[in-house]
Amino acid sequence: MEDKAIAENFQQQRTRSNQPQKGNDKQHRINEEIRAREVRVVGEDLEKQGIMSLQEALQLADEMGLDLVEISPQANPPVCKIIDYQKFLYQQKKKQKEMKAKAAKIVVKEIRFGPNTDDHDYNFKLKHAQNFINEGAKVRAFVLFKGRSILYKEQGEILLLRLANDLEDIAKVEQLPKLEGKKMSILLAPKGKK
Repeated sequence: MEDKAIAENFQQQRTRSNQPQKGNDKQHRINEEIRAREVRVVGEDLEKQGIMSLQEALQLADEMGLDLVEISPQANPPVCKIIDYQKFLYQQKKKQKEMKAKAAKIVVKEIRFGPNTDDHDYNFKLKHAQNFINEGAKVRAFVLFKGRSILYKEQGEILLLRLANDLEDIAKVEQLPKLEGKKMSILLAPKGKK
């Protein structure tokens, strides 16, 4: 009985080890992993291109000291390229990294006011908002109402609209003043270059 359980356990482990591991998934099949009988071989510096048997394609790749990589498995016949696979993967990672670096990163800076902010403080925060917008960041300006100061929500709205008006040369309003709880906010974004 015990021997039977050990044998079953061993059989389960063997079948698990034959299944592909999740961490080892490849994007492309290479060399002997390609299953098609015929493949279309393409490449820049190949004298022999076109449809050929898998064996011919593998032999051609072997003669060149490169790998046969299945680029488009859904095509009929599958499209393969003769390339250095490691170099190919490296170039793909490099392209993805460049695309990620070029993707726009949206930064939102916040500026806080009180409902009774005086002119000196307002001008100080206005300069900060101008710097943030010139750097390409969005600015979320908000008026925080504490305690009974919620009674001055009209003053807060006027203050935020004044800020938007003062920054209209370099910024556009993405969200008009909106009261959420004890906070009224406006969102300003840099204007597009003309």
